[in-house]
Amino acid sequence: MTVLAVFKSRSETLGFVSVLRSGGVPASAMATPKEAGVGCGLSVRFEEGFLPRARMYLTKRNYSSFAGFMKKTPFGYGYL
Repeated sequence: MTVLAVFKSRSETLGFVSVLRSGGVPASAMATPKEAGVGCGLSVRFEEGFLPRARMYLTKRNYSSFAGFMKKTPFGYGYL
C-alpha cells in the first residue's frame, strides 16, 4: 500500500525524495491530497514496506515542515 510523507515546504518535499532515493527507497513527488490540510501541494510517495526506513531518515535530519504520514483508506487519505 502507498504511504505519503506530507510536508508544508516544497523544497523539503523534494529534498526528502532525494534522500529516500539515495537510500534505496523508490520514492516520487505527487500532489498532496486535500485531506492533508496543508499548503505546499507536494508530498512524497513510497510503498508502506519502506516506512521504517523513511522514519529513520526523518529523525536523522531536521525537517521542520514535516506534517505526518498518510495512507489511503476507503474514505480517502488519513493520517497514520
